[in-house]
Amino acid sequence: MAMNKPRISYVDPADIKDPAMLAELERCRVEGTPRPESQAVRAHVPAVFWAFANAWRDVFKNGVADHSIKELCRIYVSRSVKCEYCGNQRSMKAARAGIVEDDYMDLINFEKSTRYNEKQKAALAYAEAITWDLPADDAFWARLHKHFSEPELVEIGNFVAITMGQQRWLRTINIEHHQILAGTPASMAPGFETEEALKRSKQAADYWARTNPKVHAAE
Repeated sequence: MAMNKPRISYVDPADIKDPAMLAELERCRVEGTPRPESQAVRAHVPAVFWAFANAWRDVFKNGVADHSIKELCRIYVSRSVKCEYCGNQRSMKAARAGIVEDDYMDLINFEKSTRYNEKQKAALAYAEAITWDLPADDAFWARLHKHFSEPELVEIGNFVAITMGQQRWLRTINIEHHQILAGTPASMAPGFETEEALKRSKQAADYWARTNPKVHAAE
C-alpha cells in the first residue's frame, strides 16, 4: 500500500531558521498530538503554525475542562468525519489519566454504550451537535449545564469547533504519519507506531475508517 501523497507540501525542517519553530516541531516528534506532519504543512505560514500550536496547548492540553473528555470529543470527530490522520493519534496525557484504547471503540454510538458516564455522554452529544449541525433545544442545554460550567462549555465547544475544522482540512490535503521527523511512536494509536505497522493496520478488514459513521446531515 503506497503512502499518501500530501496535496500541500511539508516544509522541510532543515529549511526552517526559527529556533522556536524547530523546538515546537521537535516537541511534536517526541510528544505528538499534534504529530509533526500537520505542523510541517502549517509551517508555510508561521502565523498559522503558531495559532494552532498555541491554541492546542492552551485549549486542548491545558484549560479548564477535563482533558480526557476533550480527547474523547476529538476522536469522536475523527471517527465522524473520517480524518484518519487525527483518528490514528492518541493523547499521551489522556492515557496517563486512565483513558484506554477500548474507550475509543464505541464513540460513534456513545448514547447506547455502557462505556461512558453521563458527563462524558453529555460532552459527546455537544461534539455531535457541533459536528453535524443538530438541533440544540432547551433539554439539550439543560443536560450540558447539569454537568459543565459555562467556562467549560465555552472551552469544549471552541475546541470541538477547532478540531472539527482542522480535521476536515487535514483529510482534504491527504497527509499521513511517519513522513516528517519520523522515528518515534509518540501519540500513535496501537498498531500505527511505525510506517510498516500503519500500512498493515490500514489493510485490516476491521480498520475503523472502513466502517460508515452515522450521517446526520442526511437525516
